[in-house]
Amino acid sequence: MVPLGGDRSSSCSPSSTPGVISDHTVLSDPYDSELRCFSVFRRVFVQRDEARQIAAIVQRGERQHTFRVGSLLFRTVGRLLPHQISTFHNETAIFPVGYHANRLYWSMRHSNRRCKYMCHIEEVGGQPLFKVKVVEKGYEDLVLTGPSPKAVWDQILEPVAQMRSSSGTLKLFPAYLKGEDLFGLTTSAVSRIIESLPGVEACERYTFRYGRNPLMEWPLAFNPSGSARSEPKPCQAKRYDLTFFISLSPGESVAAAHQGRHSKAAQYRRMKAEWKSNVYLARSRIQGLGLYAARDIEKCTMVIEYIGAIIRSEVANRKERLYESQNRGVYMFRIDNDYVIDATITGGPARYINHSCAPNCITEVVNVEKENKIIISSCRRIQRGEELSYDYKFDLEDDQHKIPCHCGAVNCRKWMN
Repeated sequence: MVPLGGDRSSSCSPSSTPGVISDHTVLSDPYDSELRCFSVFRRVFVQRDEARQIAAIVQRGERQHTFRVGSLLFRTVGRLLPHQISTFHNETAIFPVGYHANRLYWSMRHSNRRCKYMCHIEEVGGQPLFKVKVVEKGYEDLVLTGPSPKAVWDQILEPVAQMRSSSGTLKLFPAYLKGEDLFGLTTSAVSRIIESLPGVEACERYTFRYGRNPLMEWPLAFNPSGSARSEPKPCQAKRYDLTFFISLSPGESVAAAHQGRHSKAAQYRRMKAEWKSNVYLARSRIQGLGLYAARDIEKCTMVIEYIGAIIRSEVANRKERLYESQNRGVYMFRIDNDYVIDATITGGPARYINHSCAPNCITEVVNVEKENKIIISSCRRIQRGEELSYDYKFDLEDDQHKIPCHCGAVNCRKWMN
């Protein structure tokens, strides 16, 4: 034990921590590091997937939360049975049975007052029935029905337009208002949820906005035949190879080409590190499986590489005949006149990208480390959940060897070759 200097009259006492406590020592507050306030005095950005949160609330059936977008209060998404899919949709919307949403809109009785319109979709005689219940304080509830969203909402919009015209307020033009919009079926978040319902990929007339979006997890569907092997298998069109030639344009200099090559190499390295977070595989409405954007992708962004075994053209011809004899799908992509990428067995997810006459991607050959790489890049901004596609650019064939196109684009050529 080491004696301390000074006498006992200095009123010093030992401490549990190294040092000595005297009468002149100021003790620190043991709660100085305690957080007493949760206020944030700076700007904070919180990124969250609102569509997935909404889908989780809808699936759990939580009634203590309300999903509201402007004047629309979303309640229930409903469901579609197999026998309803063919008739319960049109080009712009899908009509799930049991769908329920409330719309706050102008009153039919007062020009400066709003009331609640409760929108429902039911099934009557195998056809959709659209019902709107008018709830306004001081009046009895009024129930309106119609065979389409536009038909039932016209019964509301016409009196509203007459009321506003007689009162001198801003005129309303019912002809330019869509019933699907007033039902909330075309709202972005609602469309994402409806497009994730099981079986909606069989809606032939409907134009998907977000692709087969797996926002909601559903239990496995009941198989009526009892076995997957006994289910009918649709005929799949064979994927042919595509010849691509890359050369300098007359106005492009060699220096500019080298500069572009360096930037392409840097983009390629970034794409190789991030491609798994860019895409996901799901059932396609065009053909079989398809590749979808897992996040928003900007224009001129490398999305994924078309990989596989690089073989010579002569070997590719023999393997193509072999795959056809084995009833396999052929996934080949021609780099140039001499070499072909065979992705039938050793390929990556890029081989599932379907053809479209109005594509959102293009293919290009990039030279990286003295090797030619086939890259699929975005030719416009792609939204999350949208299916990726590019133009296969098949050579023209006679009528006996035509391959039908199922892309559903406005400018669809009906044939891939």
